Amino acid sequence: MKRSLPLSKVYRLLEPGPVVMVTTAEKGQANIMTMSWHTMMDFEPPIVGCVISNRNYTFDILKATKECVINIPTVELAKKVVSCGNTSGRKIDKFKTFRLTPAAASYVKAPLIDECFANLECKVVDPRMSAQYNFFVLEVLKAWIDPSMKDPRTIHHLGRGTFMVAGEKIKLPSKMK
Repeated sequence: MKRSLPLSKVYRLLEPGPVVMVTTAEKGQANIMTMSWHTMMDFEPPIVGCVISNRNYTFDILKATKECVINIPTVELAKKVVSCGNTSGRKIDKFKTFRLTPAAASYVKAPLIDECFANLECKVVDPRMSAQYNFFVLEVLKAWIDPSMKDPRTIHHLGRGTFMVAGEKIKLPSKMK
């Protein structure tokens, strides 16, 4: 028999994808923020929507520069991902503190995180919902992937310090080619 679920826990059922690390840069200083509230909004060009709290250092930088990189880590980086999420870039250099390697992007000033298996260079294309909902609409300008990682295992946030690791793949019939 089913039971009622508190509305404050609904987000744990709908987490849309892997935990990512958003990098931004302003005045020569780079920052990393851990984020799990994002969603694909369109295919081509790729449009991503994401929620970044206005209490986060990254919110102010993204609002000012209108660009970032979405870095997709694997489970091997899980402890660094959580550590980045539990600290503020206002107080520390997260690249140095957590021994992550910044790499130059092609289209934005924010750096890629070299240890991540994929990196998406983005620009803000619609900031209208950022004031009320902390929601940014981003267009992916350039995507990078490490071809040596055939089946990267990403982490997915379930709330309150609990994560799930992407696992077994299954293939089902599809009309999409």
